[in-house]
Amino acid sequence: MPHWLTLMADSFWPLVWAGLIFTIPLTLLSFVLGLTLGLITAIARLFGPEPVSAIARFYVWVIRGTPLLVQLFVIFYGLPSIGILLDAFPAALIGFTLNIGAYTSEIIRAVISSVPKGQWEAAYSIGMSWRQAMQRTILPQAARVAVPPLSNTFISLVKDTSLAAAITVPELFQAAQRIVATTYEPLILYIEAALLYLALSSVLSTLQVRLERRFARYGGMLETRA
Repeated sequence: MPHWLTLMADSFWPLVWAGLIFTIPLTLLSFVLGLTLGLITAIARLFGPEPVSAIARFYVWVIRGTPLLVQLFVIFYGLPSIGILLDAFPAALIGFTLNIGAYTSEIIRAVISSVPKGQWEAAYSIGMSWRQAMQRTILPQAARVAVPPLSNTFISLVKDTSLAAAITVPELFQAAQRIVATTYEPLILYIEAALLYLALSSVLSTLQVRLERRFARYGGMLETRA
């Protein structure tokens, strides 16, 4: 067996294990928390009083205007200077959540704004409150439109978690770096890590297509009934 193939075989399970233990949990937790934060931020910008809306706009402006890697460094390496000490994984989770929250808030804000005003008026005309109209009428319609951009954000997040290696989170990419430090074979190991990211992204892309088709059929059924 060629040397490079033996090396890839020996390092395969350590890389996969790091992905299962750190990369995937970090991705899922960051996305769920970031999506929740994004929804709150979008609603604050659209419907909140001016002071709250201004704070939401400032948060989005800062996060979208600065690199994710710098944000992670500020949280993990910068905050200890003012007495705030965080372990690597929580620091990464906070950083990715804040970043995803800012970007998903813009997606959610756009899709909520795209729902025709007549839908609000129809909901109010049958006695719904603002909260009921949002939950039962606006968000279900907005969710169908938001699926493609949110799915793309999720797939990008999977790849962005490799930045957590810079703050010592032992995820997939840092596992590759550690093996490189002992084998001195950076090309082979980094290609293998890239292939694992590619495989995961490909699976998620396939699931995204199926999800979009399902929502498209659902939307078509609603239009037919209407």
